[in-house]
Amino acid sequence: MSKEPISLSNLAPGEAGVVHKLAGGWGFVSRLATLGFTPGATLTMVQNFGRGPLIVNIRSTRIALGRGEAAKVLVERTTNDQ
Repeated sequence: MSKEPISLSNLAPGEAGVVHKLAGGWGFVSRLATLGFTPGATLTMVQNFGRGPLIVNIRSTRIALGRGEAAKVLVERTTNDQ
């Protein structure tokens, strides 16, 4: 069963996901890849108020992203409990 990729900005605080794709120009993709946003990387949403910047935990680092940037990061939801 395939999970549909969603925008990173749609994850609620505490939800986890796996980076599926970065949808942007080469500069954007290069910058986010440097920060650890590569396909297959797991992340957890730390803060998302529905407006303004959001904070994610990826590769043991907290990163703040603007809402426009987060909209270009496509993720697949995962579950934290196993």
